[in-house]
Amino acid sequence: MEMHPVYLAMDPYLIRLYRITGCSFADFLLGTFVVAFVALFVGEVTASLAFLAAKKSIDRTTKDVIRYRNLSMEALAAGDKDAYEAANKLANDAFGQSFFKQIALSSAFLWPLFLALGWLNARFSGVEFTFVTAPYTVGVGCIFITLYVASYLLFRRIKYRLPHFRRIKTMLDAYDARSVEVKKLSDVFPLPDSAVQRTS
Repeated sequence: MEMHPVYLAMDPYLIRLYRITGCSFADFLLGTFVVAFVALFVGEVTASLAFLAAKKSIDRTTKDVIRYRNLSMEALAAGDKDAYEAANKLANDAFGQSFFKQIALSSAFLWPLFLALGWLNARFSGVEFTFVTAPYTVGVGCIFITLYVASYLLFRRIKYRLPHFRRIKTMLDAYDARSVEVKKLSDVFPLPDSAVQRTS
């Protein structure tokens, strides 16, 4: 199978990871784990940089969601159906924008995964592993995904010890804290005193 030029450029560097111990199976597992970890790390860094680049836009959209949601609740409390529907539509539009921005950030996280999988399939096409206790074989993709999950579990334990990711977490926690600004039905239609006494 002829490699894509991108994979050809990557190949001399990545293949060195598969020649560490001299034991082919151990080298394959170790090399694939390192490739998986690097793909995960690059994805995390890319997503965090994309988040920083889009932060002003995300802040603006978050403010719009909260503002229009609160306006819709206030209109509902005032019995103004037209104002409620208009504000609710704007809130839904703002939420839709927020949702698609999150999807875009997810793609920034995943691109190294697909790049690594593409290189593995090009380099180890046709290689399969047989388990002694099972009547089937698995390809390199299955091994890679398993090791990618393992690297994710490992990285999750150390991620926020790194200053860059700790800073990102602080910013993301601020969005969670802002959720208290969103008015709920109970805020605009408070329970009568008798109901409050029964629930207390």
